[in-house]
Amino acid sequence: MNANQERTINSMPEFLAHALQLELESAERYRELADSMEVHNNPEVAGLFRTMAEYGDLHAAEVRTLAESYELPEISPWDFKWTTPESPEAPALEDANYLMNKCQALELALHNEIKGRDFYACVAREAGGEDVRGVAAQMATEEDGHVDMLRAWMVREACNATPPIPDLDPPNITG
Repeated sequence: MNANQERTINSMPEFLAHALQLELESAERYRELADSMEVHNNPEVAGLFRTMAEYGDLHAAEVRTLAESYELPEISPWDFKWTTPESPEAPALEDANYLMNKCQALELALHNEIKGRDFYACVAREAGGEDVRGVAAQMATEEDGHVDMLRAWMVREACNATPPIPDLDPPNITG
């Protein structure tokens, strides 16, 4: 069995279990980032991350509704069929900086929404069943809407790719 076959999602319950985990992890991670930004007195970025968490919560509720007529499998964290170490839409904590500005936060969110969209689009192309491919395509379209929304926010904020502000007091890490 090749790597693509090992990652193919073959049933609606399996797909919905993946989609639910993706959306829950995304919302949870955005809340963690928002909390961190609030602690560091960065309310504008905290608010943006809270908005992204709300979108994840809404998508998770949609997935739960779709899953009402199925029994979802329990999937171990290492058995999820995405190509990233964590859920594709969950922003990596190390990619956030307490000094980041709104544009940098939008760039981070955009990057993760694209990864989520790409996951759903991949399932829409490669899933074992037509029903799964159809639902995955709908979810990819919804994520594409988020990508467009974030790009519009970036235009409105006049964002250009900006490097993170250097942390003049980095954490002490001993090896």
